[in-house]
Amino acid sequence: MKKAIYILTGVMASGKSTVGEVLALQLGEKSVHLRGDIFRRMIVSGREEMSPQPTKEALSQLHLRYRLAAETAKIYYTAGFSVVLQDNYYGDDLLFILELLKGFPIHLTILCPDLKTVKRREAGRKKKGYRSFTPEALYTDFMRSTPKIGYWLDTSRLSPEEAAEAIIAHYT
Repeated sequence: MKKAIYILTGVMASGKSTVGEVLALQLGEKSVHLRGDIFRRMIVSGREEMSPQPTKEALSQLHLRYRLAAETAKIYYTAGFSVVLQDNYYGDDLLFILELLKGFPIHLTILCPDLKTVKRREAGRKKKGYRSFTPEALYTDFMRSTPKIGYWLDTSRLSPEEAAEAIIAHYT
């Protein structure tokens, strides 16, 4: 399989981490699963969390996280790796990450299970993503504001393995 940077996005509990790991494992000998959220968690003091009404600092840290993830993805790609980069790229932020990766081969997939599935997955997770957001509000905003580009994959009835296979099939 030809190497590329695979971007996975979707609302919280859409399956980005799980599908991303499976996809990276299926991409071949040299692949990496880069979770953009790791850069948020590296901030040990002064971290501003996102909220429905984010502060200027929260937005600044979010865009810093995106820039760090994009640079890391480019470095891995240049070193010969296929990269699965997953994070919450909503609305215009999706265009922002694509611009940061301009000139690299990008395979963009938006995981979009239905709202009922998102709520069921969130209820079954150990980590809770929906603290200051409701699943309904975030899902509605994501679907309304995210540009209709890339491969939109409804994972409501797909296993992570089936989702990864669908992504690979779409881009081969």
